[in-house]
Amino acid sequence: MNTPDRTTLAPGLEISRIVTGLWQVADQERDGRTLDPAAAAKSMAEYAAAGFDTFDMADHYGSAEVITGHYLKGAPKSSRAFTKWCPTPGPMTPEIVRAGVERSLKRMQTDAIDLLQFHWWTFNHLNYLEALEELAALKRAGKIRALGLTNFDTDHLRVAVKHGVPIASNQVSFSLLDRRAAGEMTAFCLENGVRLLAYGTLGGGFLADAWLGKPEPTSIPDWSKSKYKRFIDVIGGWPVLQKLLQMLSTIAEKYGVSISNVATRWVLQQPAVAAIIVGARLGEREHRADNLRLFSFALDADDLKRIDETLAGAAPIPGDCGDEYRKPPFLTASGDLSHHLSSVPKIYTATPVPGRPDRMRVSSGSKWEAIAGHCRAVRVGKRILVSGTTATAGAGKMVCPGDVAGQTVFILDKIAASLAALGGTLDDVVRTRVFMADADQWEPASRVHGRYFHNIWPANTLFEIGRLVGDYLVEIEAEAIVD
Repeated sequence: MNTPDRTTLAPGLEISRIVTGLWQVADQERDGRTLDPAAAAKSMAEYAAAGFDTFDMADHYGSAEVITGHYLKGAPKSSRAFTKWCPTPGPMTPEIVRAGVERSLKRMQTDAIDLLQFHWWTFNHLNYLEALEELAALKRAGKIRALGLTNFDTDHLRVAVKHGVPIASNQVSFSLLDRRAAGEMTAFCLENGVRLLAYGTLGGGFLADAWLGKPEPTSIPDWSKSKYKRFIDVIGGWPVLQKLLQMLSTIAEKYGVSISNVATRWVLQQPAVAAIIVGARLGEREHRADNLRLFSFALDADDLKRIDETLAGAAPIPGDCGDEYRKPPFLTASGDLSHHLSSVPKIYTATPVPGRPDRMRVSSGSKWEAIAGHCRAVRVGKRILVSGTTATAGAGKMVCPGDVAGQTVFILDKIAASLAALGGTLDDVVRTRVFMADADQWEPASRVHGRYFHNIWPANTLFEIGRLVGDYLVEIEAEAIVD
């Protein structure tokens, strides 16, 4: 019997190149009902029998972890179960991290999670690195077989990797509608041995024969389609989708497959992609036979050229992978997430300056602040001044030793967090000063600075300093005026 191709995601972790996603369990249960775990586990077994024996879920996908626990009790040894931990940003003590992982282990009735994928809502809250360090410790302890990320952009994937966290994969949106991952993300992954797990390859079902020649829908009932309709609107709207579907239909006819097959095969042939994730509605409907056709053909150079030419006029999705959850235009099912992000606790707390009612300040708690008599940042009226900032986390630990780009990312996140505590944002910054130990490394630091300030353009000065304190490669200070 024909079965999906397989690949090695991490040492000792062989997986199907089609991963069965269980996010729709949450949609199936959103009316208050709960799926019968035994019946749903039986549906999982039917997928595994056809070779689709790798499953992906998260701690908030309804009862998906519980169902998987029932399945794993009698599953074949080749079965693999991935889950995600998506905590609310806050203190990431070893106890908190262990509790999150242990909860999933208990639900899934297993001693070790094949791939634990970590999601973080906002990088202005810097404790994600402490969480990753503890997850790496749990990997060494055998609780996690491989450690992955989900919806990390390239800059923050770099911070994790260059900080020494053993990252096997990053799960991101990747499709003919959303090609962000094909650029710098793919280049970094290929250079650093990280594999991509691609979701959304069918654009919520819009990349299918059923939508060819059909009018634009006026209402959309389910979460997945409402999300990817936003992607369609951004790249140029319904006419762009129809032009793409018509071209995909021609290629599909050439190979005797479906439009969905061609769209998914394109993602599967991207060089950093280990596997694609196809959602399943357990016990309701399945498309296993159609998905198996993915391995009956391969797109040739002419096919890929035609796809590129058709999409040449489409607008790119802005930003990098995962940006839809953290910044406008918030291309998610629920749209604007600014209310959610503003409710995330800030990592720094502003306090009044004694005897100066016109001033507020924030402290990082560093011992050097008390010794030298300075603070992390201070606000006077509309003006915020942020002290020289290095890539230091926790109790004086250097982030990304030897990597100037990673250090610059972490520094600018610290500056953003300092501004947020005092009522400002990076949009309010009017000046930055960048101090470097080696001016020959200006370009990676400047490119990161450019990504953070590409629409802001503050005044900027770059200095080469004979010696920064410690072995840091870069230090940055900032000034902002809040309107």
